[in-house]
Amino acid sequence: MGGVACSSDPNDAATTTTQTPVTTAPATTEAPPQTFDIVGTALMGGSFTQLAGLVVDAGLVDTLRGAGPFTVFAPTNEAFQKLPLDALHAVQDDPELLATVLTYHVVPGALKLADLQPGKLTTVSGLDLDVTRDGDKVFVNGYEVTGDVVATNGVVHVLGDVLLPPS
Repeated sequence: MGGVACSSDPNDAATTTTQTPVTTAPATTEAPPQTFDIVGTALMGGSFTQLAGLVVDAGLVDTLRGAGPFTVFAPTNEAFQKLPLDALHAVQDDPELLATVLTYHVVPGALKLADLQPGKLTTVSGLDLDVTRDGDKVFVNGYEVTGDVVATNGVVHVLGDVLLPPS
């Protein structure tokens, strides 16, 4: 590689410099996205801290971390705020009911939105969910489901409401 330095002074001589090329490996600016299990995905999402706390309270962390694959219809923090406070406390105060409500949001298998077809899905709680479609939109028990967040042991979908099992 050569270069020439010039100036407007006629008394300056042209100077030629030679540089040795430096070879470097191309730098990567982005790390590959990190994938977590379902519980880690819920915690990292930031929108599911209420759900993650209830999973801890119900003792379901190891189940959702070690097994699978599962599909989780994950209510956001805002979804829990829609619930009447007395109903939320009743669920939180009854460990068996809490486990039933949480597992009512979980279906065996890794189902992306495209895989969810109209009909019944049996949840881990043993109760059925009703899946419907309207064009590209997917609904579970009448509530819209969005997102395909892939976890190491399944798929997490965003749900703006809490699914309550039939009494």
